[in-house]
Amino acid sequence: MVSRDWPAEFFRYLMVERGYSEKTQAAYQEDMKVFFAFLEAKNKEYLTIDHRDVRIYLGELNEKQYSRNTISRKIASLRSFYQYLLKQEVISENPFSYIHLKKKGVKLPRFFYEDEMAALFESVQGSEPLQQRNRGLLEILYGSGLRVSECANLEVNQIDWENGVLLILGKGNKERYVPFGAYAQEALQTYFEQGRRFLMEKYHKEHSFVFVNRLGDPITSTGIEYALNQVIRKSSLDSHIHPHMLRHTFATHLLNNGADMRTVQELLGHANLSTTQIYAHVTKESLQKNYRQFHPRA
Repeated sequence: MVSRDWPAEFFRYLMVERGYSEKTQAAYQEDMKVFFAFLEAKNKEYLTIDHRDVRIYLGELNEKQYSRNTISRKIASLRSFYQYLLKQEVISENPFSYIHLKKKGVKLPRFFYEDEMAALFESVQGSEPLQQRNRGLLEILYGSGLRVSECANLEVNQIDWENGVLLILGKGNKERYVPFGAYAQEALQTYFEQGRRFLMEKYHKEHSFVFVNRLGDPITSTGIEYALNQVIRKSSLDSHIHPHMLRHTFATHLLNNGADMRTVQELLGHANLSTTQIYAHVTKESLQKNYRQFHPRA
């Protein structure tokens, strides 16, 4: 049993069975690499450690002044690895199972107000190919709440124009249907017929990805972030933008306008409702409106 390369088998399991992205796998590999280096310095074997070894490692992480979030992620990675070993009956107990870090106060996700979204849409009006693409990106990210990776990997055959839905392949290779509205449909059709066609013909490209860069190649997640930063520079807003903020905005606006939590969970592709509940905050406008409506002394 000891001779088998269990870390390699664990990474294969993450990729094939769990459908984790390369970025997530790389994070697991880095966390385990650091831990194995710690064990080597202590002359310990990873299959024979106990709770005391884990406590010593936790103390070392604290001494190096890692943030609470970083330590929590490192411990979670190792807990998953040892849970895998437990299921494979390589070990009899998960030495990380009793390590529970105190949770940090959850920050409310950053989002845009509706008038800010209007300013963003105003900044992508135009007939240039990249303006048309950026308008399509903005409409899809805000209108459907996609993750940036889902948007970058979106292909033409995933769009059901007749029913106005996207078939999205999300985390863990889980499929879900997400609607897109009339504004997004109009923006996408204009982009397909004009901007996308122009760029792909100009640079002699053939592929099925929806969003392209200035050379007609499939756009990357980094490329989407860059494009959105160009959008906000052209807008009247003095703010930083990240693609995930549009996903936050999508969820926040749905909930603030009366959508139920389960529906938003399904649209976002969250496995657990607790993940969606972070969006169940309300805007200052909603607070004021409800206060004026319901408090007798308002």
